[in-house]
Amino acid sequence: MRLVVLGGGESGVGTAILGKKKGYDVFVSDFGKIKNNYKEVLALNKLEWEEEQHTEELILNADVVMKSPGIPDKSPIVKLLKKKGIPVISEIEFAYRFMDYKTIGITGSNGKTTTTMLTHYLIKQGGLNMGLAGNIGKSFAWQVAENKHEGYVLELSSFQLDGIETYSPNIAVITNLSPDHLDRYEYNYELYIEAKFRITMNQTKDDYLIYDADDEEINKWLKKNKTKAKTIPFSLSGKVKEGIYVKDNTIISTINKEEFTMPINELSLEGKHNVKNAMAATAVAQLMRIRKDTIRESLSNFQGVEHRLEKVLKIQNVQYINDSKATNTNATFFALDSMTTPTVWIVGGVDKGNDYDELMSLVREKVKAIICLGVDNHKIMNAFSNVVDVMVETTNMTEAVRIAQSLAEKGDTVLLSPACASFDLFENYEERGKQFKAAVQNL
Repeated sequence: MRLVVLGGGESGVGTAILGKKKGYDVFVSDFGKIKNNYKEVLALNKLEWEEEQHTEELILNADVVMKSPGIPDKSPIVKLLKKKGIPVISEIEFAYRFMDYKTIGITGSNGKTTTTMLTHYLIKQGGLNMGLAGNIGKSFAWQVAENKHEGYVLELSSFQLDGIETYSPNIAVITNLSPDHLDRYEYNYELYIEAKFRITMNQTKDDYLIYDADDEEINKWLKKNKTKAKTIPFSLSGKVKEGIYVKDNTIISTINKEEFTMPINELSLEGKHNVKNAMAATAVAQLMRIRKDTIRESLSNFQGVEHRLEKVLKIQNVQYINDSKATNTNATFFALDSMTTPTVWIVGGVDKGNDYDELMSLVREKVKAIICLGVDNHKIMNAFSNVVDVMVETTNMTEAVRIAQSLAEKGDTVLLSPACASFDLFENYEERGKQFKAAVQNL
């Protein structure tokens, strides 16, 4: 059996290692450059690879192809493979076929990383040996090859879900839906929503789907479509029968006739969106039979996720916050919504089809100055030039932070919350966040 892996990054190299271990003839092909650390791993495992090209005769003889999530379906090599009827799947689908452990799959437009990490933390504190993978950390396939865990908590992007056929999580979570990555879905929001709901398409009556009952699009989909899984809603706004809701500033969860309560002010994470993330993680922990005391303790001491509303430093009474992980307007909405002081907002990057109107009232209310950090800022400039008096453009993070410092007064906040992808100026959102933190530390 010949396995061709498209993309020599984290998921590609992990899949190649697992494929080789399972007896496949493996070939890795990357249209770009493969990073040196991954080349070393490929060499160490005696795996064949090529970079900066896709050699058709070495690819079109595959029995199965694993496509890395960053490669769009419309790329010429993927079109050729599909024309020839060669199955093109995601790393999640490939690795899933070689394991018989429980998986918890978490998706959503925002909050999925925090929810995934918080869920994993609760389960780990509860003494279960589950791995953390998917869109986060060491690749799922690589970990399945190493075989050190008795289950996985997976953060799943729509791209990863596009490439599944049989994958089915025992517990699925959909945190929320808002337009994202529309450039990959023909600018059709419906197609993106369908991709997210693939998480439940293979679930059975023994599985669970945990979802945000306040989310209009999720409710719409569930009315029109059926899932076989048992549904567990969570809501900030109304009482739900079997599920989780908030009353008198307390989270109340009733799952499988077990009740769990926790005052919101004892959560370590701040903000309404984080109450929802905590509810989703609590539901999973209860289904996994983690002790109530452990859940409560873990929710009150979880440290949060790097690059997600991360407090960096307070300098001359100005708070600097790194929210580089906000790569769409919905994530930035949460960030601006949680600001309690006048805010200097650093925004911009690669626009994925953003509608800035939804931020308008928050920007009016909270933002005193905007610093556009991107190659092409005209859309942001046009959207907010009548709302904010001070707007500055730059393509350099150090300069952006210096300008922010000069505009901020005592008691203000400087917020990096880009609402865009990072690829115009940075390798990824992590690098963007690290540069921001370094620039703040050098002030």
